[in-house]
Amino acid sequence: MKNYLLWPAVTVLLCVKVGAQQEQDSTKTVQLDEVVVSDSRFELKRENSGKTIITISQKELAQNQGRSVAEIINTKSGIEINGTRSYAGQNLSTFVRGGNNRQVLVIIDGIQVSDPSGTSAEYDLRLLNAAQIESIEILKGAASTLYGNSAATAVINITTKKAKKEGLALDIISSFGTNQTEDDQNYNISDISNTVNLTAKHGKLSVLASGGHQFTDGLSAAIGTESDEVSRIDGNLKVGYEFSEHFELNASAFYNKLNSDFDNGFPIEDADFYFTSEQSRFGLSSKYGYENGSINVNTAFNQITRSFESSFPATYDSQSYVLDVFNKYTFSDNIHTIVGVNYIDNQTLFSEEYNSNTVDPYLNAVYVGEQGINVNAGVRLNNHSDYGSNFIYNINPSYRISINDGYLKFMGSYATSYIAPNLSQLYGPFGANPDLDPEEDTTLEGGFEFKISDAFTINAVYFNRTEEERINYVTIDFTTFESQYRNAAETAHFDGVEVGLNSELAKGLTFDANYTYTNSKEELALRVPKSKINATIGYAIKEKTFVGLSYQYVSDRTDTDFATFSNVTLDSFSLANLQLRHQFCSNLTAFLAIDNLLNEEYTELVSYTTKGRNVRLGFKLSL
Repeated sequence: MKNYLLWPAVTVLLCVKVGAQQEQDSTKTVQLDEVVVSDSRFELKRENSGKTIITISQKELAQNQGRSVAEIINTKSGIEINGTRSYAGQNLSTFVRGGNNRQVLVIIDGIQVSDPSGTSAEYDLRLLNAAQIESIEILKGAASTLYGNSAATAVINITTKKAKKEGLALDIISSFGTNQTEDDQNYNISDISNTVNLTAKHGKLSVLASGGHQFTDGLSAAIGTESDEVSRIDGNLKVGYEFSEHFELNASAFYNKLNSDFDNGFPIEDADFYFTSEQSRFGLSSKYGYENGSINVNTAFNQITRSFESSFPATYDSQSYVLDVFNKYTFSDNIHTIVGVNYIDNQTLFSEEYNSNTVDPYLNAVYVGEQGINVNAGVRLNNHSDYGSNFIYNINPSYRISINDGYLKFMGSYATSYIAPNLSQLYGPFGANPDLDPEEDTTLEGGFEFKISDAFTINAVYFNRTEEERINYVTIDFTTFESQYRNAAETAHFDGVEVGLNSELAKGLTFDANYTYTNSKEELALRVPKSKINATIGYAIKEKTFVGLSYQYVSDRTDTDFATFSNVTLDSFSLANLQLRHQFCSNLTAFLAIDNLLNEEYTELVSYTTKGRNVRLGFKLSL
């Protein structure tokens, strides 16, 4: 531990030495129009998009240094990631518009990522290292026409870092902090994280090598006295080469490993159980540009192994291959089109090997009218190896009125999506049902976005979702606790409102807030809040120091108490977090974060531990 305490002193000396050799960049900052990509896969000005895209920039990621990717995403409108407030190894459930993990698609550097052996086939957000990410875009609503199966409630589009500056560059990001409950404020150093990013660029060649490690201890998974350790290691290598002004090729390799202790779920009690997840991904992408267009090929191979040492030991070995070939063409400044074919092959070893694949041709077009009328529309033919062909589509018109330095935009959309049962639901060891039917979703939404200037934007969206053949995990015999995946007989209905506000109250003083209301005629699923509020006020002092205070309110929810097998109501709660960040010189930045500032007592999952007040210190050194 003494070595970690020496880091700040060492880095200050490095700051003085390196900073003396560098001059402050006096280039004036130019405010550029915000560009969004996820809703069309073209770079469009935000005012011409028919969606309220959530953008998490590199600046925001830096201001939240020390927090996980899931924790940062959990502050955005329309999203509740259950498990982020518990011990580090807790399973995460991503609730968006009444849906769950199986309806949220994660994309990393243009490739769909998932785990075919998982109960919801979702990508595990716990594997991500925020220090290796450049930006995140979140597209809410059905987006299956562009992104395929599972993109029913949201797409989380992640772009990882790459070499940008000529020459060599090295970033060292390190932090250490506490990991304690509300009633055990011991302030021991129990959470340590380190990441090294090395980039090199010379002419047409660019290289990035990154490695990270995080170790967390101090909390028990279930409420108890025995702490459960969690560790994560990750690394990636990216190499890119521009053969000419028309053709470029990029290769990447990612490795992630998560080790976690966990406790017994029934009965809920301390136990010496252990979980390991290991993932390797190799990707290749190319782009050939020609007049008014480009031909793009993205492909990746993903290998995942998971093992559980518990009362019910299990081992899973799965792999997936993804190929996305598409042509982007701009007919004029007004019409952008994309035509492509997306192939995905999933394979998992349970008691025996199972696989499925999809071959999806798709077409999407965007019209940007000079008079303010914009239309984004697309179609996709999902061809599943087990379920045949299914046609899905979307239509997303919007109308923009220019107002001085801003605009008023009205938006509407209607989209369908299609979710085939995954391999675990069909053939896995728990509750498998090979007779499941696919789930079909439709989403209707409408709203507006009003931007007065770069200093004030407000938006509001009403959504209405229906789910046909909703796949549920149903207990069919309470005496033996036998359960099975089954299609619901009735259509599920969800509706709600999402409101977002971004403003600059004065120079350097910002205020961001959002509110989400989610409702269902059939009652919301377990742990889904009906109302949620996030608010952050931040102040940048002479562009060197940032102070941020955030607030989060989560309304009461329903959960199951497995001690009595009855549903209980969890009380609402409010959390406040403080973030301080200071740039000592051009190459050294340090931060202090205090989460759950008021040491609030609350319950996230029945009988499981939640975090109390915790403190984290860290720095970023750039050489």
